[in-house]
Amino acid sequence: MNEGLVSIITPSYNAEKLIGRTIQSVLDQTYVNWEMIVIDDCSKDATRTVVSDLAAKDSRIRLVPLDSNHGAPAAPRNIGVKQATGRWIAFLDADDIWHPRKLELQVAALEAANATFSCTQMVDFYDDKTIVFGQVEGCDVQRVAFAQQQVKGRIPTSSVMLDKQLMLDHPFNVDIRYKAVEDYHCWLRILSGTTTCLKLRHPLLHYRRIAGQISGSKRYMLERMFMLHREFPGGSLAKATLFTLTHAMGGFYYRILRKGL
Repeated sequence: MNEGLVSIITPSYNAEKLIGRTIQSVLDQTYVNWEMIVIDDCSKDATRTVVSDLAAKDSRIRLVPLDSNHGAPAAPRNIGVKQATGRWIAFLDADDIWHPRKLELQVAALEAANATFSCTQMVDFYDDKTIVFGQVEGCDVQRVAFAQQQVKGRIPTSSVMLDKQLMLDHPFNVDIRYKAVEDYHCWLRILSGTTTCLKLRHPLLHYRRIAGQISGSKRYMLERMFMLHREFPGGSLAKATLFTLTHAMGGFYYRILRKGL
C-alpha cells in the first residue's frame, strides 16, 4: 500500500453534465499523489463516456462500471474502497467541487496530528460561476467527537479523508432504508469507539445544491434520522426524538442561515 497515496472514491449515476467539473477539481489539486476511482452505478446517460475520455488523458483516473444499479451510493462506495490502493480514502460525490489545496492541507493535517479520520468545512453553491477559491493562510482544526455528531451531523461526506482500514472495518450500510443517511451512520459508528474526527476549519469543499435532491427533502431526512437513532446501539425512543429535533434545528442554522457546515 502506498503510504502517501490518496484514493478518491466517486460514485456516479446520470452525472454526465456535472462530473467533468468535479474531476477537474481533482486534476487541479496541488497534491498530485492520488488515484480517482469512479464507480458508475449503471448510468443511463453518457457519464461513462465522459469519465472514460478523461481517464484516457490521465492514468490516475479509473472507471469501474457496475452491471446492476444499487439505488444508493453506499454499495458503489464500498466497492471503490475495496479497489483502492492508497492508505488514505477520500470521498467525493460526482457533483461536488474541491478547493485546489484540499488534499494537500488535509494530508498535512492528518500526518501532523497522527490522526486517521478527518473532514473539512464546506459551503453550498448552486452555480459553478459563483465559486471563488480564497487563499488559505492557515487552517485551524477542531475535533468532532461522537456526542457532537449525535446532536448534529458535522462531517460533510465529500470532505472526508480517512485511513482505509477504518472504512474496511466500518463499511457503509447498504440497507436501502439508510439511503441518504448511510454516511452519517458510518461516521457515527467510527466515532463510537476511541476515534475522533479532525475537522479543518476552512471551506475546502463546495457542495452543490440541486433542486429535488433527496438530501434536500426535510421530511424524508428527519424520518431517516429518527429511524437511525432508534436502531443505533443504545438507542431509544427518547434519544431518537431528541437527536432528530437537534438535527433539525442544527440543519436550519447551518444549511439555511449559514449555507455551509
